Amino acid sequence: MRQTIEKSFQTKDGVTLFYRYWPGTGSNAIVLLHRGHEHSGRMAHVPDEIDLPEFSFFAWDARAHGRSEGVQDGNVTMATFSADLDQFVRHIEASYEIPTTNIAIVAQSVGAVIAAAWAHDYAPQIRCQVLASPAFKVKLFVPLAKPSLALWHRVYGDFFVNSYVQPGMLTHDEMRAESYKTDPLIKRPISARVLLGLYKTADRVIDDAAAITVPTQLLVSGSDWVVHEAPQFRFYERLGTTNKEYLSFPGFYHDTLGERDRAKPLAQARKFILAQFDRPYEAVSSRHADKRGFTKDEFDAMSAPACKLSPRTWMYANQRLSMKSGGRLSEGIRLGLATGFDSGATLDYVYRNKPSGITPIGKLVDKGYLEAIGWRGIRIRKQHVEASIAEAAAALRREGRKVKIVDIAAGHGRYVLDAVANVKADHVFLRDYDASNVAAGRGLIAEKELNANFEQGDAFDRASLAAIDPKPTIAIVSGLYELFPDNAWLETSLAGLAEAIEPRGFIIYTGQPWHPQLEMIARTLTSHRDGKPWIMRRRTQGELDELVRNAGFRKVAQRIDEFGIFTVSIAERVNA
Repeated sequence: MRQTIEKSFQTKDGVTLFYRYWPGTGSNAIVLLHRGHEHSGRMAHVPDEIDLPEFSFFAWDARAHGRSEGVQDGNVTMATFSADLDQFVRHIEASYEIPTTNIAIVAQSVGAVIAAAWAHDYAPQIRCQVLASPAFKVKLFVPLAKPSLALWHRVYGDFFVNSYVQPGMLTHDEMRAESYKTDPLIKRPISARVLLGLYKTADRVIDDAAAITVPTQLLVSGSDWVVHEAPQFRFYERLGTTNKEYLSFPGFYHDTLGERDRAKPLAQARKFILAQFDRPYEAVSSRHADKRGFTKDEFDAMSAPACKLSPRTWMYANQRLSMKSGGRLSEGIRLGLATGFDSGATLDYVYRNKPSGITPIGKLVDKGYLEAIGWRGIRIRKQHVEASIAEAAAALRREGRKVKIVDIAAGHGRYVLDAVANVKADHVFLRDYDASNVAAGRGLIAEKELNANFEQGDAFDRASLAAIDPKPTIAIVSGLYELFPDNAWLETSLAGLAEAIEPRGFIIYTGQPWHPQLEMIARTLTSHRDGKPWIMRRRTQGELDELVRNAGFRKVAQRIDEFGIFTVSIAERVNA
């Protein structure tokens, strides 16, 4: 039996999470993620049974599970668990001096969905992941259960649902089934918000699994009473790595790693993990994804003329007509048509989030416009940018360094100015290419009575970026790189910032690894650039992080909205 050490760490929002630690003899580690309702104790048999003594093992109690703090209230989503996992791995890296590239994930059921979402949304440079019976689609035996839950949640708010799963549906191991029945730390209720979010997250991750390049093994139970197998196989087929395995175990119930014959899947997991660690770590490069790859194919399809016989073409044509006619009653739509839906003026209007229009009908239309999922994500992105500025500023202050902020494409600058008012920056310098944005930004500075400068400048002019004086300790690039499909533009901009930023200063950059309305935007909305269609090429988080890393930065933190649309990352300048 390996020694078990009980530990805890604190998340950024102040929640203390409990975890178990089994020291190993080497410098590699495996992180274990338990099923929904359960806790780390239910995975405690794995470190002994998988027989990898050179690996250290870490197993958490997820937020609001087992002995961890937290509640599944209205603020907790599936994105919360992925964020917690990212912080857990960073805690392991910092506290135990184990590089992320020396870490593997072994996860079950809901834990496997969290791991897959983390691999997609955060693009961690882990060695590999083993996903056992991921709960991509839970079997709800009551007819219309899912739409009923969604309707009830929409009308009455969040509520809790008790798990229908009985111990005998999980495993043939009678002792393990009995222990599940009597375990006082099992929490059967689950928030409807989290349950519905599980479905949405799973659908998104399966649909965009090509973005996941982490070597992945799926261990699937052949007689699973709890989750469907078809989505698991679709996920496997769409994975963006060729280093993958799909193994099914006939007769196994849902608790794959806790079944009576679990030695079989554990042996396969051991074999897969050792194979990954027997070779040097090498990340899959996405640097040329703008030239070839699935996001380039998607971009080309949206750039091509729409098929005139497609019902979607007619739907988008009607939407454009509606926006140009009755839609003009909405202040936001009218502004977007005049300045572009990606303009600084439009974003500033979205940030303010105050419905306005001609007549009460126009105001109602405007309210619906501002509640579009993309604009909701944009407002969350603003909050995440502000939080990231505060986090970076606090890190600088702890070292007695000055907080000198530059934003190279600030639009009207509202998100930056709202943030700097609270961090007491020593110097604030905003730039934007559009003279009208500069004028509006200067007006906002005067209105807020802030000490800041706003000048016109090109975010893709390497020389002018490198010459920024004084040298910033925090550089911000928000909502810019998403608008330009070619990576050469980003490499030029990042190179200039790398020259400008002080050693061990920070860059805060945003990304858009996924969006549910890309085609609708491309077919119906116009850009501020000459009124052309607003067509965006998505960059996976891995692609964006690689470009930033190649410029001489090391990512140290990330945030993402609950929809999985917009990311905000902090990276430190390391190769100055």
